[in-house]
Amino acid sequence: MTGSPAAGEATRILAIRHGQTAWNADSRIQGHTDIELDALGLQQAQRLAAALAGEPLHAVYSSDLARARQTAAPLAARAGLALRIDSGLRERHFGDFEGLSFAQIEQRWPEQALRWRRREPDFGPGGGEVLRDFRARVVATVERLARAHRGQCIALVTHGGVLDLLYREATRLALDAPRTWELGNAGINRLLHHGEGLVLVGWGDMGHLEGASHAPG
Repeated sequence: MTGSPAAGEATRILAIRHGQTAWNADSRIQGHTDIELDALGLQQAQRLAAALAGEPLHAVYSSDLARARQTAAPLAARAGLALRIDSGLRERHFGDFEGLSFAQIEQRWPEQALRWRRREPDFGPGGGEVLRDFRARVVATVERLARAHRGQCIALVTHGGVLDLLYREATRLALDAPRTWELGNAGINRLLHHGEGLVLVGWGDMGHLEGASHAPG
């Protein structure tokens, strides 16, 4: 995108996926199911907070789901900020898919699984959220928060599906374009928001997690 905004006009956004959960490790779909971080995820949250200790944060926002709140809490505490909860940052609601692995979904609902893999904008799992509606929710939420902090730096601790949409929005990629970027747990992704929307600055910083390992059990 041409025409970079002046620093004082743009909102700097650190978009962060929550740390690992047991369901992440088992490749199970979480969606709105409220799963807490596992031992590695808690360790990742602490490393994230240490890595961003020098950032001039003005606010830390989190999805209302436990895995995001647990990731955001050390970051907010280290920055001396109150943690702000916003349900608009929630993961996509996956309805019938939640709690199941990718293989189980393909076995039970092969046609739905195919539509999901194709990223059909008007598809939603049974009882779940349609992709196009999910995008509308996420974009509206992030634009609202960015406008409220014009010229400041904020952290948004959220979920893989949300980050996928933010990447697409910042790079002007279609909802059904194949994904070629990572959505790592506790990774740091940098964006700017100004009058013309989101701009991608940096993606997938995972260096602060090197050496992290699973606790026994």
